[in-house]
Parts: sequence; structure tokens; C-alpha cells
Amino acid sequence: DWVGMCGIAVPVLIDGQRLNAIADAGVSLDDGGARGIHMSRLYLALELLESAALSPMLLRRILQQFLDSHAGLSDAASLSICTDLLLKRPALVSPLAGWKRYPVSIEAHLKNDVFHVELTIQIAYSSTCPCSAALARQLIQQQFVDDFANKALEHAGVLAWLGSSKGILATPHSQRSTATVKLRLNSDVDELPLLSLINEAEAALGTAVQTAVKRADEQAFALANGQNLMFCEDAARRLSMALRRSPDIASLDVRVVHAESLHAHDAVAQSRWVREAL
Repeated sequence: DWVGMCGIAVPVLIDGQRLNAIADAGVSLDDGGARGIHMSRLYLALELLESAALSPMLLRRILQQFLDSHAGLSDAASLSICTDLLLKRPALVSPLAGWKRYPVSIEAHLKNDVFHVELTIQIAYSSTCPCSAALARQLIQQQFVDDFANKALEHAGVLAWLGSSKGILATPHSQRSTATVKLRLNSDVDELPLLSLINEAEAALGTAVQTAVKRADEQAFALANGQNLMFCEDAARRLSMALRRSPDIASLDVRVVHAESLHAHDAVAQSRWVREAL
């Protein structure tokens, strides 16, 4: 069903960046009388990646060259490319900025003139537990009752209490979390919409991890977490609802992992969506 090579070092051009990548290239071996394929022909076809921006059209050209060079031997071809997309992201408030790494993979398949491309993107974000936040608020309320029972409330006193460790004695737990988004592109898509999909996903979550920060940025990040409390189910729903609006997507798989700080295990949610045929 598949014969080829894995772990081929190749350069790719994505969004104006020349990136180091790893490719897996192969074809089917459909001629039962043939002993094997011509692997060097697959390897040489990957030279097309060096001079042109990565796009569905380029991927199809490479796969067609795989098949043309194996006429009579193979009916199907595939190519997988894995790399890290680097995006410079601004801080939330200050003028600082820094680079973030987004692991991505691009898979292309061609069989019987049917071609499709699948993208997989990993996005890191922060998740604060709604249940933990409610429990923390409950403890703060009880502490307020204990400290101010039968006392006249004065603005300065309450303000000082709110700013003390005695007042805010409990905080909700949060964790670095990862969303893995796998999607199939529509057949008429001309470009790989990696940047737009990442931006949509981070906007939907509201708590993308940061790079360089000052105190004002860290405070803004704390505010974003407080305003975007989410279980793993919430994160999966947000991503699915946001990304399915893209006209470029034919199907969507979302898997989110919240690396629990309370437990020694992870909380996980998955969601799948397929665009209905017109």
C-alpha cells in the first residue's frame, strides 16, 4: 500500500520564511510483479520544495511527479511535511514582542486524480479551571465574612483587605494547555491558510501563551485568564465553532489537552466536524 522514505531533511518556504522540515514521501506499489519502487526518483522530486512557496498546487505537482516517475508501478502518492512555523507575536500591552513556535504538518495525497491536503497545527494556551475559580471565590467570601463581621465597612479598609494576601487567600489553578487542530482543506484552496487559522484559534481561546512580557503584560494575561475560564470541553467547543466558519475547511478534528496542575493526569476533549455537501 505504501513504500517510500521517512525523515528526509528538506527546506520549505512558508509565509516568506525558509524553514527546516522533515518529509515522508512514498507511493503505492500496485504492480504485483515488481520487486520495488525507485526511491531516488521520489527524493529528487522533492527539489521542487527549494525554490517555490509551499502551496497545494506545489504539493500536487510533486505528487504527480512521483506518479509519473512510477508509471505502471503506482496508483497513489503521498507526502508529509513537518516543521515549526515561527511567528513574531506582540505583547498584550507593552511594545515588546517575541517569537513563538507552532508545530505544523502538511499531508498531501493523490490517487486516481483525487487530491487533498490535510493540515495539523499545535497551539499552546493557558486554561483556568472554572470550578477552581468558584471554590476560590467561595473561600474569599467566607474570609470577608470572618474579617468584617459586625464591623462598619469603610472604603479604605476594604480596599486594603482586597490588596492583601489575607484577603485573596485562594487562587484558582491554571495550566499550560495544547490544542491540536487537524483539518482537511477544500479542493479549491490555493494557499495554505496557516496564519489565519492560528489567529482564529488564538482569538477564540483568548489566552494564548506569551513571549516577552513586562508586568503590565503579565497583569493583562491574568485578566484574560480570569475572563476566559474554561474546562477542556469549553476549549474544544470554542475552537470547533470558530474554525468551522472558515470557507477553506472541509472537515475538522480538534483535540485539546489540559495538563492538570491539580491532578497527575490530563483532562482531554475531542471534537469532529464535517462540512455537509451542497
